[in-house]
Amino acid sequence: MDHAALPGTLSIQPFEASDRMALEQLWAHVFSDDPPRNAPSIMIDNKLKVQPELLLVGKVEGRVVGAVIAGYDGVRGWIYHLAVSPDWRRRGFAKQLVRAAERGLRSLGCPKVNLQVRAINAEAVAFYRSVGYDIEERLSMGRSLGAEATSA
Repeated sequence: MDHAALPGTLSIQPFEASDRMALEQLWAHVFSDDPPRNAPSIMIDNKLKVQPELLLVGKVEGRVVGAVIAGYDGVRGWIYHLAVSPDWRRRGFAKQLVRAAERGLRSLGCPKVNLQVRAINAEAVAFYRSVGYDIEERLSMGRSLGAEATSA
C-alpha cells in the first residue's frame, strides 16, 4: 500500500509504533468531541489486536497527516475514523486513504463496505458521496458495553 513519496505526496502504510504520538494528536484534534471510549490511545490499542494491517497512516515527508481504520467481520467491511490534518486537506489525501482501506478490505475478500457519519456532519457526507458512497435506508442502532452499560 505504500506509494513512492515525492515532496508533498502522500505515502500510505500500516501503522507503526513510531506513528503513535502523531496519530493520537491528529485524532484528538480532528475528533475533539468524541466520547471517552473513542480516546485515540484506546482506539489504537484495540485496533492493534484485530487486523492491525488495516490501521493505515498517511504521511508526507515522514510526517503523519492522515489516517483511517478499516475492519472486516466476514460479512461486510467498515471504515472508521478517517482523518486528515486541516493543514493538509483539499489535496485528495482523504480519498487516497479511503481507496487504500478499500484495497485492504478487498484483499480479505470483503464484498461491501459500510461506514457511519454523524447526520449533522454535512461536510463528511458530501465527501463520502464524492468518492462513491450512498446514503442507505438503514437505522443505525448501538449500545455501549462500557462501565456505564446496565445489564438487562
